[in-house]
Amino acid sequence: MTEADRRPLIIGSGIAGLYVALRARELGLRPTLVTKARLEESNTRYAQGGIAAAIGPDDSPALHLEDTVAAGDGIVDLAAARILTFEAPARIADLVRYGVPFDTVNGQIALGREAAHHRARILHAGGDSTGYQIEEALKHRVLDAGIEARERTILRAIRPGRRDGAVAVLSDADGRGVEYLNPGPIVLATGGTGSLYRQSSNPSVATGEGVAIAFRAGALLDDMEFIQFHPTVFWRPGAPRFLITEALRGEGAILRNEAGDRFMPSYHPDAELAPRDVVARAIEREIRRSQCGTVFLDATALPRDRLFTRFPSIVRFLATYGLDPSRDRIPVAPAAHFMIGGVSTDVEGRSSLPGLYACGEVASTGVHGANRLGSNSLLEGLVFGERVARQLLHPAAGGPTEPARTLAIPLSPGEGRAEEAEPLERIRDTLWEEVGIVRYAGGLRAALGTFESIAAAVEPAGADDLPGPLANAALTGRLIARAALARTESRGAHFRSDYPKRRPAWNSHLGLRRGPPGAAARGAARKR
Repeated sequence: MTEADRRPLIIGSGIAGLYVALRARELGLRPTLVTKARLEESNTRYAQGGIAAAIGPDDSPALHLEDTVAAGDGIVDLAAARILTFEAPARIADLVRYGVPFDTVNGQIALGREAAHHRARILHAGGDSTGYQIEEALKHRVLDAGIEARERTILRAIRPGRRDGAVAVLSDADGRGVEYLNPGPIVLATGGTGSLYRQSSNPSVATGEGVAIAFRAGALLDDMEFIQFHPTVFWRPGAPRFLITEALRGEGAILRNEAGDRFMPSYHPDAELAPRDVVARAIEREIRRSQCGTVFLDATALPRDRLFTRFPSIVRFLATYGLDPSRDRIPVAPAAHFMIGGVSTDVEGRSSLPGLYACGEVASTGVHGANRLGSNSLLEGLVFGERVARQLLHPAAGGPTEPARTLAIPLSPGEGRAEEAEPLERIRDTLWEEVGIVRYAGGLRAALGTFESIAAAVEPAGADDLPGPLANAALTGRLIARAALARTESRGAHFRSDYPKRRPAWNSHLGLRRGPPGAAARGAARKR
């Protein structure tokens, strides 16, 4: 096969999948893009805050790197973070070329500030609809480029193949019409796992199936214990969860408890602009103390015209509940938001399996460490998506280095029962209650018991049978809980009430690999 004949299969249609597809086509390849819902339905579409890049006159990639490393709490991969921050301006130029209408002031791209950024470096488009604007621009470019895009097509499994190392097993949205496709390289851009939590800012498609499928195929995973919780998500009984971007805090909004007192200065010197993990835990503590269920984001001191022009999506959403942020405090609480870990890759997007690449939220390069810096997520999909696209054109051997701490997790056959909705709700409740913002050993062990019980019923009985969404959800929950139980410290987005301090012995990543059926999970201390 010549390089020009290579036909990459890209799974997922968020910023990472769309960008890889576009760049692969520009490089002369003929990619196929598949997505399990509509082409535009992804986490990218709902990203409000923006995308970070050091393009301001008082900023530099080196300063962006410093903030990224500081937020990551000691385990950021420096090589990956340097690539992310130093290649950011060029990738922003790509978005401009693709027609993303970034907001401007006096002819210059407007820049905002968010938590843990020490410069204004957040680009936004349409005020707080940045993700929507990016998704739409890239989607239309994909369609205009004639890239084959298959909607409502689900990745069911990855199997060993004769060419390029893997075969994708696909089906329609109802699980029928199974086909085996050997496309050449496979790119996982399937996003995160937030909607497996009872409280989440993510759309329903974010179920972590890409991680589960890669694990089943034998791929190395990293850092699955690090799930980021966004501090400020709209909370009202019976209402949908709706992200209230931290850019609002960057503009000067403050957090108040039920008594009306501002509380963040007592938790961190940067107050409302502290790292996300700090703000989320502070809010959680205030909620537990008051038994109110929520705290309040107060933007009433901000100019009304600024609020309405900078945050039009939020203003429109709040209006449906009779709230005006220029006069009313916004009820907010934390919710699951971003999967920091995932399929382990090197900085070229190569996984541990030949022919399998990953980028975006599903991938784990180590760039975020233990806590992602806000607005680096959209950027991650672009920067490492560019590198994946170039690897697709000129593939070279490589892959991630296995962490010194790696657990072998057994995956045993189940009874293959028909899947039902009730166990999925148990998974969502269990993740939220026991593997959430605050964790401890007893709760994590109980969660593992729940996930293993569900898996025993719904895991396929035979090696050739395909797992369903519930089996993958139970597996993803189990992987998160198992990693959280193993990391006996608190660091970044992972907080253990029984191990509340950071421990130098854990200044490292934690790997997960599939082990033999029936064996107890075990650790391995060697590197590949």
